[in-house]
Formats: sequence, structure tokens, C-alpha cells
Amino acid sequence: MAPILDRHLHIKAIDAFIDPVSPKARAIITHGHADHARSGHGAVLATPDTIAIMKTRYGEDCAGQFQALDFGVPLPIDDVIITFFPAGHVLGSAQVLIEYKGQRAVVTGDYKRLPDRTSQPFELVECDLLVTEATFGLPVFQHPLPQHEIARLLASVRNQPERAHLIGCYALGKAQRVIGLLRDAGYDAPIYLHGAMLRLCALYEELGVPLGDLRPALDVPKAAMEGQIVIAPPSAIRDRWSRRFPDPVTCQASGWMSVKQRARQALVELPLVISDHCDWGELRQTIGDTRAQTIWVTHGREDALVYWC
Repeated sequence: MAPILDRHLHIKAIDAFIDPVSPKARAIITHGHADHARSGHGAVLATPDTIAIMKTRYGEDCAGQFQALDFGVPLPIDDVIITFFPAGHVLGSAQVLIEYKGQRAVVTGDYKRLPDRTSQPFELVECDLLVTEATFGLPVFQHPLPQHEIARLLASVRNQPERAHLIGCYALGKAQRVIGLLRDAGYDAPIYLHGAMLRLCALYEELGVPLGDLRPALDVPKAAMEGQIVIAPPSAIRDRWSRRFPDPVTCQASGWMSVKQRARQALVELPLVISDHCDWGELRQTIGDTRAQTIWVTHGREDALVYWC
């Protein structure tokens, strides 16, 4: 591998920022979550799916201009070459490969390595410098297979047919993934959605991700919701909105549900450990697989992963 990049060189060379938290003249956006994508940039470079998600969430004019870049297509910017590779986090999520004078830096954004039919599969990219997230960068985070958690959910639905099951999910990525996992497990009944889920689920369908029979949960008679699965934002399952359902089982799908105290604080009866990020083992595997000589750790539990490195 070539000598490592100067720690500021790649930003200065292209005069752009990756996932900036404040408006910039030029921004490279890895994916559509609000802590990575915001409105107000002058120009945005992102994958076509991420641009569609940003426009759906923030409006057609949420940036001065958009430039779409498909996965695997190199884009020269002065002396730098930018290439996107799938990150596997949510639909359209990208890792950013930055090449400069024979040196390669990869900014992962958020990523996961487990298969997920609602997002493009993660693709490993060898590099000299790896900038990795560390959302679950502690040894305690060893996530079970999501199929195991979905089996627990369906067992609860079968065993408590008189109760509705309310699943707290983020509207972008997690909701669609849980729906996909349920369909893959053979659950073909209607799935009811909180209003906050409708636009993005419809967008996923438009972008070629089938999700089956989805229905708004609004104004459905209470008795008709016995035994049904409802997906809503995590905050909704704890407020008055949830009272319209018969004796609901409160669930939440998140990697944080492996922390029992968090589940108790959120008043979650059935925690589902389903994460859209790498766990401790996958983070370490990725660091080794990239053969990077230098690792920068950000966006999470940095200290433990830096110590392990």
C-alpha cells in the first residue's frame, strides 16, 4: 500500500465535506439519515437513491443542486477521484473512496455487513486510510441474527392473538428492513403503519423494494387491530397514539435494545435487537479486511475501538 494521506489533504483537495452538520457550498452525502443529510447545501453529491430520499424528506429544493453518482463509477474532481461503494446501512447508503496520487482513503459513513434486501449489500474496499463509524464499538455489542429476533416477534403474535404488537422503528431504513424480514419469514398479513412511515415506505416501493400489503393505522376500529402488527416511530408507541390499539405489546427494533436498561427506560415489553450498524465483531473484521494502515474512528464509541486497534 502507498504511504498514508496527510490527515487534511483529502478535504482540502476537493473543497467539499462529507456529511457536514452545517450547510456547505459542496457536500458529499453518504445516506439520508438526518444526522448525515440535511437541507441547505449549495451542491450535493450522493447516490440516486439518497437524493430521492433527501427530496422526499426535505423537499425538492432542499439543496441548490444535486449530482447523482452511481456505485462503482469514478468521478474525477481536480486531482482527486471519488467513487461510491455500497455501505449496506439503508437504501442508497454509500462508502466514499477518495483516491489521490495513488493513495486510497475510505469514509464508511454508517454501515452494516449482514444481508438486507432493503438496501444494497455492503462491499469491502481495500484502502490505506479507513475512517470508520463506531456506533456499537464496545465488546458488549454482539448482535443476534435479525431472523432470530423476528421469530421471537412472530411467536409473541401467535401466543397473544388478542393483542396488537406495536414496533418502534426509525422511519428510514429500519421500518422497511423489519417489514422485509417479516415478509421473508412468511408473514403475509397486512402490516399497519403510523402516518410518519407512509411516504418513505412508498418511496422504497417506487425504487424497487417490494414490501407487501401496507395500510395506514389511522381510523381502523380498535377490535380489528387484535393480533395485528403496527410499525410506528419509537416515540409514538409511548404516547396517546398507542391507546387506540387493544392492550398493545410494545416492541422496539434497535441495536440499543441489547442494553436492558435502555429497554426498561423506553417501556419496551419486547425488545428486538435488530441493528443497521456493525457490531463489535464486524467492526473489527472490517478493519482487518480493508488492510488499512491507518484507522480513524468516529461517530460513536471511539475509545474502545481505538484501543483495540
